[in-house]
This record gives sequence, structure tokens and C-alpha cells, in this order.
Amino acid sequence: MADADILRVTATPAALELIATLQREHGPVLFHQSGGCCDGSSPMCYPQGDYLVGENDVLLGAIGGAPFYMSESQFEYWKHTQLIIDLVPGRGGMFSLDNGRDVRFLTRSRLFSDEESEMLQRRESQHSESAS
Repeated sequence: MADADILRVTATPAALELIATLQREHGPVLFHQSGGCCDGSSPMCYPQGDYLVGENDVLLGAIGGAPFYMSESQFEYWKHTQLIIDLVPGRGGMFSLDNGRDVRFLTRSRLFSDEESEMLQRRESQHSESAS
């Protein structure tokens, strides 16, 4: 397994299909993993110009070409897991683009294996060193 094969965030085919639909309707979109409150802990989808990514947000990767972020404090809790964005029946978050479609994005997760965790740590430390 190569380091590049390990993704912090991925999506199911159903989720990717809705992402493509939302991109056709709204242009480029991004995701931010909600940390609770009104919309629970749902992945929220926004047009890229409508959501300001903060300096404390962590880019986990991209799904369907859409960048996926979460807050740094939340990342500290979830950094040992791969997020898997799925699509399930229900209502989307109040401000998320999936709202009103009778389906919503849902975050599932799995723990990284010890080998995957070590590879991610190496990759991210190399990236940090090259950025400085």
C-alpha cells in the first residue's frame, strides 16, 4: 500500500452522484464537517463562494472534486479515522445544499490500521517539513 492510497475522506458512489448534481446546479462546492449544534454532526455542502474557510480549518482531501474541511479541534478527535461520506434518506442540514431532496449526506467512519496511521504520520510530517 502506498501513502497516496490512504485517504482521510472518501465518498460512496451515491454521494458522488449527488455531489456531481450539486456541482452542475451550483458550480464548485465544498464540504465542512459540522461539529454539532443545529445540524448535528452532518457534512455540510456549500457553494464555494458562500462559505469562508477559517485559518483553523483542516483540509482533509476532496470528494468528487469538492474540498472537504473540518475544524482543527474536531480533527484532533477524528484524525485516527477515515471519513466515508454516504447518502441516506432524510433531510439535509438547514443551510446545506442537500436540503430539500429527501436525502442527506451522512458521515460514516472507520479507524485507520496501525500501518495506515504510521504512513499518514510520515506523509504529513514530510509535507510539514517541505512547507517550512
